[in-house]
Amino acid sequence: MARPAANTDTDAGTATGEPPLYQQVKDYIVGRILAGDWPEGSRVPSENELTREQAVSRMTVHRALRELTSEGWLERVQGAGTFVAPPKPQSEVLAIRNIAEEISARGHAHSAEVGFVRREKARALEARLLGLERGAPVFHSLIVHRENGQPVQLEERYVNPAAAPDYLAQDFTAITPHSYLQATAPLSEAEHVVMAVMPSAEERRLLAMKPGEPCLLLRRQTWSGGVPVTWARLLHPADRYLLGGRFTAQGPRG
Repeated sequence: MARPAANTDTDAGTATGEPPLYQQVKDYIVGRILAGDWPEGSRVPSENELTREQAVSRMTVHRALRELTSEGWLERVQGAGTFVAPPKPQSEVLAIRNIAEEISARGHAHSAEVGFVRREKARALEARLLGLERGAPVFHSLIVHRENGQPVQLEERYVNPAAAPDYLAQDFTAITPHSYLQATAPLSEAEHVVMAVMPSAEERRLLAMKPGEPCLLLRRQTWSGGVPVTWARLLHPADRYLLGGRFTAQGPRG
């Protein structure tokens, strides 16, 4: 994939509205992993190699590798390099709930601030997870959910247009994406992963977090009748939000 000329501003997008350079480097690395070019345990190119290959600054590559390590895609070994990380064990103990209903159940007020709701071209990750061709249209939204005025969740969501064609027309200050999607493409299957991560500077600002505070990240993918519907990143300030669940043990079957 062609890259723009080197730029030391790793948060800057390009004049054509493309993602920031560090995100483009992340997309390239994730694309190679998903395509099977870099299997589990394989060494990825060094910062210097990626800097030359992608025609970006070393600062940009460093940020991309740091974030992919935090997100569980890579692991960095001191003195040896950066490697594709193995999948982490998962425990399925969380229910799929509407955050507005959760907040209301506590007797508190829910409100939402919409950063954007827009149509984009699917990158390698969204294409793979939503069953789309790379570059096909995908819906992308960013919403801050508040409890009594305090940010408690940053919801970044990608949606399959075929499953929810009117997604862009919704007022997500009045209805949550969860509520709309449940009415439009009822959930039949879900997969989620929870991990601790350090938020980006912009994520930290949107969640009104102090420097050095970690987040709980819930990554969720859902299907309706076997059709991929959505993939979401739900970020929660670790000192303001707990993720948990309750389940009933299944007895032995005769």
